[in-house]
Amino acid sequence: MFLLRFVTILALTCGLGLARAEPLVLLTENLPPFNMSANGNNFARDDNVTGMSADILRAVCERAQVDCQLILRFPWQRVYQQTLDEPGYGLFSTARTAEREKLFKWVGPIAQNDWVLFAKGDNSIQLATLQDAGRYRIGGYKGDAKTQFLLDKGLEVQTALRDTENLRKLERGQIDFWVTSSQAGRFVARQEGIENLKVVQHLHTADLYLALNLQTPDELVQKLQQALDALRAEGALKSIEIRY
Repeated sequence: MFLLRFVTILALTCGLGLARAEPLVLLTENLPPFNMSANGNNFARDDNVTGMSADILRAVCERAQVDCQLILRFPWQRVYQQTLDEPGYGLFSTARTAEREKLFKWVGPIAQNDWVLFAKGDNSIQLATLQDAGRYRIGGYKGDAKTQFLLDKGLEVQTALRDTENLRKLERGQIDFWVTSSQAGRFVARQEGIENLKVVQHLHTADLYLALNLQTPDELVQKLQQALDALRAEGALKSIEIRY
């Protein structure tokens, strides 16, 4: 009987230890310069996930002594839904909108993202108001907060599964404007050898966060937030941002 009880307790103890050892899985997509795969592919893991936000969250997890695994997958809607559905998952870099507020627990902000409408450099269209853009063809990334921002304003947006498709459509004259972030849009354009972009409308400045599944323990959320705040106060986040 004693042996049986000992084996049972040992099994339970080992089981709890394994549960605590499970890493927090942080999902992301290609959104340079915030998060991206080192080789440009649509799947990457751990050290092959790079970018400003990825490096910041690595530093946060290390400071908080939390085992975090970074995974980059495509498309955004897939990793977004997985984080909604599965405990132990987080999602970055995520705009903290009113619609998403109660769907996740939040750590951040980890970066800032300027939402803009880009046009080709030789485009002569001038917009007095955002509603003026409704007379033109706009391309956006499907499921993205920036695209949803325009849809909520009553504007039509042609959505693409890959944001680079919008850049190519803009170059070919198939759309007049591309809704994207100033940082990500210019970064992607440079990679594609395209320099002739201009901002025709600034839409919004969004803080980017780590969004965690609602079943994430509050103690873990607080530990990550405290680590982020400490790194920011020390100037470590600025040092990471400068690299990008």
